[in-house]
Amino acid sequence: MTVASILNLAAYRFWPIEEPEAVRPHLLQLGQALGVLGTILISAEGLNAVLAGPEPACRQLLAAIRKLPGFEPIVAKESWSQTIPFRRLKVKVKREIIRMDHPTIRPVEGRAPTVDAPTLARWLDQGHDDADRPVILLDTRNGFEVDHGGFAGALDWRLNQFTEFPKALTEHREALEGKTVVTYCTGGIRCEKAALYMQSVGLNDVLQLDGGILNYFELTDGRHYQGRCFVFDEREALAPDLSAIRHQT
Repeated sequence: MTVASILNLAAYRFWPIEEPEAVRPHLLQLGQALGVLGTILISAEGLNAVLAGPEPACRQLLAAIRKLPGFEPIVAKESWSQTIPFRRLKVKVKREIIRMDHPTIRPVEGRAPTVDAPTLARWLDQGHDDADRPVILLDTRNGFEVDHGGFAGALDWRLNQFTEFPKALTEHREALEGKTVVTYCTGGIRCEKAALYMQSVGLNDVLQLDGGILNYFELTDGRHYQGRCFVFDEREALAPDLSAIRHQT
C-alpha cells in the first residue's frame, strides 16, 4: 500500500493587505524554490491558499504567509495524498479572494458569528439548537459541488457561481425567517461572506460553520454529511476521513 506522503493545506484569512502586488513575488519565488504547487490568491481583503507538496516545504511556505502583518493566526486545514494534485504554483492578485461583487461586505471589519463543528453535530443530533430553535443548513457552494455530497436536508439553491447568492437569498428568504440558519461551504470562505451578507439585509439569526466542511470532517465523525466533499484539485473529492475518492461514473 502506497503511503500518503504529500501534505495538502487549505488556508484563508480576511485581513487587510495594503500592497497585494508587493506580496506576490515573494510568495511565488519561495513556493517555486520549495517545490510547492497550488494556488494563492491575494487581495486587499485578505489571502486564500490551497497548497500541496512535501510536508517540510508546505510548512515553510505556510510559515512565510504567517509572517505577513496580521496573518499570524491563519489556520490551515490539512489532508494527505499520494501525489501532488496540482500541476503548477499560481500566485494571483485579485479584487476579492472570493468574488461576491458586494464591496460593502467586508469580513476584514468583523466576522459573522460561528458555530463549531462538534456543536453543529450535536444540534443536528437533537434536532434543534440550544435555544430550542429549528436549525436550517444552507449550502453556499455551486450546484455541481453539492452533487458530490452535502449535509442531509440542507438547502441547495443550485448556484452556478457565488455571485448569484444575493439574488438567490432574495428569492428564498421567506423559508429562513424564524430559524437559526447555518451557512456552510468547503473551507469556510464563502459561508463567511454569505453570513455577513444575510446579516446586512436583516437576517440576524445566522451563523457560519467554522472552517467549513473540511473542518467538520476533521473534528467529527462526519455524521449528518452524505457523500463526498468536492475540492478544486485533481483529487476531485474527499471522504469524511479526508481521504481522496474519485467520483465513479
